[in-house]
Amino acid sequence: MLTRDFGLTETQRDFRSLAAEFVDNEIVPHVRDWDRAERVDPGIVKRLGELGILGLMLPEEYGGVEADMLSYTLVTEELGRGDSSVRGIVSVSLGLVSKTIATHGTDEQKAEWLPRLAAGEALGCFALTEPGTGSDAGSVSTRARRDGGDWVIDGAKIFITNGTVADVALVFARTGEKGLTAFLVPTDSPGFTATEIHGKLGLRGQATAELTLEGVRVPDTARLGEEGRGLGIALGTLSRGRISVAAGAVGLAQGAVDAAVRYAKERTQFGKPIASFQLVQELLADSEVDVRTARLLTHQVARMADAGASPKEYATDASVAKYHASEAAVRVSNNCLQVFGGYGYIDEYPVGKYLRDARVLTLYEGTSQVQKLIIGRALTGVDAMN
Repeated sequence: MLTRDFGLTETQRDFRSLAAEFVDNEIVPHVRDWDRAERVDPGIVKRLGELGILGLMLPEEYGGVEADMLSYTLVTEELGRGDSSVRGIVSVSLGLVSKTIATHGTDEQKAEWLPRLAAGEALGCFALTEPGTGSDAGSVSTRARRDGGDWVIDGAKIFITNGTVADVALVFARTGEKGLTAFLVPTDSPGFTATEIHGKLGLRGQATAELTLEGVRVPDTARLGEEGRGLGIALGTLSRGRISVAAGAVGLAQGAVDAAVRYAKERTQFGKPIASFQLVQELLADSEVDVRTARLLTHQVARMADAGASPKEYATDASVAKYHASEAAVRVSNNCLQVFGGYGYIDEYPVGKYLRDARVLTLYEGTSQVQKLIIGRALTGVDAMN
């Protein structure tokens, strides 16, 4: 634990301790049941709000909690250690939606949504990905057209976290020749339909949905930011979001290592604990190095944000952290499952779920391949995506 504490302020340690206690007491005992049921207890959202976790870094005047990016990262790491499904609820509602409203919203939009989102009385979802549009965010086909003082939105979104439980959707739609525009769309709007996606490999407790918007009408006051500036908002939001995904990956990997070390000390073969076998120690040592490296990269970009760097300025560093941490989470959880042997393959133990949950981290908020292209572009000045 000392290596995880080094260089942290007392406040940052307090935030992490708060999250760790919450995870150990209110998440870990229920993870297997939630995974089997493909549904987390919805009451967990209210508890996240009561503890202030859903208000981290939001303005205090709207019910937020003063915190820096590193504190948020530490909390996210602990949530990832407990259950990536719960971590995803927070990363999306707070990290992608609430923080974007706080950054780009009008006073009226902030007053309407932030107090409820921070309190856990409402959730948000980030509606960018479409059935035909994934990595190429600029090719969104959902359209919004003006009709008097309103906008009418038509289109479909896919793989939307919180989609069936959200109260507001941050929807990105094409508006004429001016590119994409962001809108805050109440999910109870006529013509808005959310259909839950079941049978996922991992994140089974997290609500993931397909959204359909058929003639959904919103006033111009629902537009977030300037018309035609939605792609910039989306990309800046995703740069912040990649810090959260990286932190969640670190926490997941740490949880896998912790479980594997405990098991290796308890499990005996050939008359002694398997922790005494050299190749088991190799699996654990390789995993520990991966976790520490991922943590350092993630904390580095969080500290950049705290030092005043903009999402554009730390975008490449966020991609480095997200790429390494997500791939490391897959390697680590796979190694740790190997330590458990056959027992790792059943959900009596947590490592199988860690591996299933880790796999998606290399896919969403930019695949590992997209992260490589972002890093390569920064190194060479050549954009291989166009």
